[in-house]
Amino acid sequence: MKPPSQLRCTCGKVHLQVEGAPIVSVECCCNSCRMAGARLETLPSAPRILEPHGATRFVLYRKDRVHFQEGTSHLQELRLTPEAKTRRVVATCCNTPVFLEFENGHWLSLYGGLWPEGTLPRLEMRTMASDLPPGVVLPEDVPNGKTQPFPFFVKLLGAWIMMGFRSPKLTFIHGTLHF
Repeated sequence: MKPPSQLRCTCGKVHLQVEGAPIVSVECCCNSCRMAGARLETLPSAPRILEPHGATRFVLYRKDRVHFQEGTSHLQELRLTPEAKTRRVVATCCNTPVFLEFENGHWLSLYGGLWPEGTLPRLEMRTMASDLPPGVVLPEDVPNGKTQPFPFFVKLLGAWIMMGFRSPKLTFIHGTLHF
C-alpha cells in the first residue's frame, strides 16, 4: 500500500489524510455536478471547480481510508434540493469543496483541487458525458462514458466487498451552506 497522502483546503485549516490507492479517478459531466460546481465557484475566494469542458474532477476513496485530522468545524454541506441523495461538503474557511457523498455510499468523491500541484492521481475515465450540452467536445485521452461505465461500477463494488459491505456514516458535518 502506498504511503498516506496529506490533503488540505486552500487556506490549510481543514486537513485530511487518504490511505492507499483510490478506487478510481474520474471527471463527472453530470448535470448535478456541473450545476453544483457553477454555484460553488461563485462563493468568495472559491477555487475553480469545473474543467474547461464543464466536468468536475473527483478522486474516489473508500470512506474507511479517508481520515479528517483537523478543521471539521469548518465543514458544511450543500444539497441541490432538500430531497437530494447527494451532498457536497465545503470547507467554509476558504470555500474549498472537499467531497461529494452519496447517501448510504461506502465511498467519498474527493474534489481534485485538494491535491497539491503535480500529485493528483491520473485521470482514468469520464462519466455522464451524455449530460453535456450539444457542441461540447471532450478530449479522447481517457474513455468518455455516456453514463457511468461498467468498469466504474466494478471498481465501486470491489471496494465495497473489501470493506465487508459496510457504509460508514460521517457524523461530523453539522452545518448547511447557504448562499
